Amino acid sequence: MFLKGKRALVTGSTSGIGLAIARAMAAEGAEVILSGFGSEEEIAALCRELNARHVAADLMTAAGCEALIAGAGEIDILVNNAGMQHVAPVDEFPIDKWDAIVALNLSAVFHACRLAVPGMKARGWGRIISTASAHSLVASPFKAPYVATKHAVAGFTKSLALELATSGVTANCISPGYVWTALIENQIPDTMKTRGLSREAVINDVLLAKQPTKRFVQPAEVAALAVFLCREEAGNMTGANYSMDGGWTAE
Repeated sequence: MFLKGKRALVTGSTSGIGLAIARAMAAEGAEVILSGFGSEEEIAALCRELNARHVAADLMTAAGCEALIAGAGEIDILVNNAGMQHVAPVDEFPIDKWDAIVALNLSAVFHACRLAVPGMKARGWGRIISTASAHSLVASPFKAPYVATKHAVAGFTKSLALELATSGVTANCISPGYVWTALIENQIPDTMKTRGLSREAVINDVLLAKQPTKRFVQPAEVAALAVFLCREEAGNMTGANYSMDGGWTAE
């Protein structure tokens, strides 16, 4: 339980990758702050399971991010995981979807970091981990804002790591390939429509075709790496973008 006495805020942590990370952090003794969508009953059940608190906030705005950090209190570990996706050709991409993806996938990362960093620096220890994507390294068609924001998160992480290099605070991102979560499942219908493919063809010929292992990344695998990055032994691991994509970006 090497995280006992540490407080971890995980955004987008009521489902998918974020929930897996929250569970893994709690298993190592961290006090977990949840942030995400869900019914009151579902969130209450997660809080009981993890002995956690949930802070409701709109991460699409700077004010919402400020409310989240204020509600969480002093943070030792910040996991920027909240994100969204929409699939459409760039000349048909809804402007409101572009703005929403940029706000949640990128601006919320900036706001959370700018607000959490001062306390981490003052205490001389901190871990910032952002969920990027294989799309922080390569691109796919019809996902322009998602690819743009994930590339930006990787670059932001590098810059942040250099600023914090002597402070005891590390900043890294994890770039999974396709992980079987609601985010992936929910984009399948749009991809079916855009490409004129069946559900099975999207899964096998679009998604898993990218990953040489021919299997989806598991949320628990991403969570295990996130937990390792919080260890003292990972103190010199900073400014990096760790791929977990079944070999996708090795090609």
